[in-house]
Amino acid sequence: MDEVQSSKPILRLDHVVAGYGSTTILHETTFDVRRGAITTVIGPNGAGKSTALKAVFGMVKVRSGSILYDGDDIVGLTQVDLLRRGISFVPQGRNIFPSMTVRANLELGGVSLGDLALTRDRIESIAFEQFPVLAEKANKQAGTLSGGEQKMLEVGRAMLLEPRLLLIDEPSIGLSPILVQQVFGLLQQLRERGISVLMIEQNARKALEASDHGIVLQQGRLALAGPAREILEHPQIGHLFLGAAVDVGKVPDDLDIRSF
Repeated sequence: MDEVQSSKPILRLDHVVAGYGSTTILHETTFDVRRGAITTVIGPNGAGKSTALKAVFGMVKVRSGSILYDGDDIVGLTQVDLLRRGISFVPQGRNIFPSMTVRANLELGGVSLGDLALTRDRIESIAFEQFPVLAEKANKQAGTLSGGEQKMLEVGRAMLLEPRLLLIDEPSIGLSPILVQQVFGLLQQLRERGISVLMIEQNARKALEASDHGIVLQQGRLALAGPAREILEHPQIGHLFLGAAVDVGKVPDDLDIRSF
């Protein structure tokens, strides 16, 4: 992993300002996402975590700043453009069609490919290969799957486009502790296949334990960034989640408050 992580970041948010209507959520937010690694963004409610992901995927207008993907500014590109460039997004909550079969849900994930035969080939070679349980239940209604299986379906659908960067928002929400471990294990498998993962997660401890790098946002600004293990063990993190203010000017030298 060291050689991979020493390369240039696959994604960089550079002084991004974004929000909803007249409300600004991200205040010149800057952070990097390492190539071939799992990066988790944590922080209190309202810190701007989901907004950051939505800004990357063109779901929130960026007012200023840049979002660099492989060195190219992707601000203003459509979601179809982003998908074609290798960025896939798995949003928060359940995003399946419960009355449709597992196979039909997967086929919908390949619509942007514009080739049903190719989509079906990839369902077999990617989704079913990665998640055998989906192959076993291909003709079952998606709503009959367990919570963990439904998350596999969402990720499997995103993988049909062969992304190089996977954005995933709150993958553990609504899942039992055992299924949470399975989902984080799944993301680690994707990393081993060379896919970069940017994850937003409230279950900070479990997410950081499964990640390579961590980013802490507070009030739309970068508070801390560094190796996941160091962030997990950092004494200031507890104050962040208790809602107390963090004096970023007093952060120890072992963690960089602007980038890693």
